[in-house]
Formats: sequence, C-alpha cells, structure tokens
Amino acid sequence: MAGWLILGILVVLGFILVGMYNQLVQLRVRADSAWSDIDVQLKRRHDLIPNLVETVKGYAAHEKGTFENIAKYRSLAMQATTPGDRAQAENQLTGALKSLFAVAENYPDLKANQEFLQLQASLNQTEDAIQNARRYYNAVIRDLNTKIQSFPTNLLAGMFGFVPRQFFEPAAADREPVAVKF
Repeated sequence: MAGWLILGILVVLGFILVGMYNQLVQLRVRADSAWSDIDVQLKRRHDLIPNLVETVKGYAAHEKGTFENIAKYRSLAMQATTPGDRAQAENQLTGALKSLFAVAENYPDLKANQEFLQLQASLNQTEDAIQNARRYYNAVIRDLNTKIQSFPTNLLAGMFGFVPRQFFEPAAADREPVAVKF
C-alpha cells in the first residue's frame, strides 16, 4: 500500500515537472516569435529608409551630414544581433530620422510631394508596428524572466539552461518630455 502511495506521488510530481518545463519552452518560443516580429518590422523600416532619403535628397542636397548619419545608423542597426545592441542602434536611427523630418520641414515643395508623403505615412505605420511588436516582446520577456526566476520553476530552468533575456529598452532621450514651444 505504501509503495503505491509513493508511486502515485512520484507520478504527480513528474506531471508537475513536465508541466513547468513545457511552460518554460512555450515562453521561450513566444519570445523567439516576438523577436522575429520585431525583426520583420525593423527590416521593413530599413527598406523604406533609402527611398525616403533619396526623395529628400532631391530637395535638400546640402544636408549631407543628416543623410550620412541615417546611412551609418541604418547599417549599425542591421548588423546588431542582441536586443540591447539592436535597441541602441535603432534608437540612434530614430534620432537620425527625426533630423531628416526636421530637414523636410524646411522645404515646402517636399512636404507637398506625394511620394514623400506616402513614404512618410508608410514609415509612421511601420514605427507604430515596431512599437507594438516591442511592447509584445517585452511582455513575453517579462513573463519568461518571471517564470525563470520564480520558485520552484527556477530549479528546473537552471537545470535545462533557461536564462533571463534582455528587454528591448528605449533610449534615455525617448524618456525625456517633449518640449512644446509656441
């Protein structure tokens, strides 16, 4: 009788361990999928940028520094591999794009150019998609990291090599309030 009780307890414990392991695997797969979603949106952004730059170049040929910065930061962003490096490079690229749009503001003809307006709208849509993908990725990473660090799952996570992942963090400048001047 005692042997059956011990066997029953071991079976239940086995099911609990399998369940915890499967939860960790599920969160890891969701994190990988969320990162892939970010990657897709960033690729789309990187593909739009050269078209936008070429359109603005026609109107603002003397703004060479802005165009060089965009090209440099785009290249860095495309080469970054870790979420931290990628976030830093993408934040630099975002700053350079803000400079590009500031340059565009100085050219009324450009602001009325249909191709520029379409590219700007596409880039804005992509930026929104990137923001949503980052939010989802960070939520999944939060859940994964919580599960990895919570007892008793942390014991199983350590045994199977599950490690906490890095959040996709915005730049410090993005946390500053926007200055509104009239």
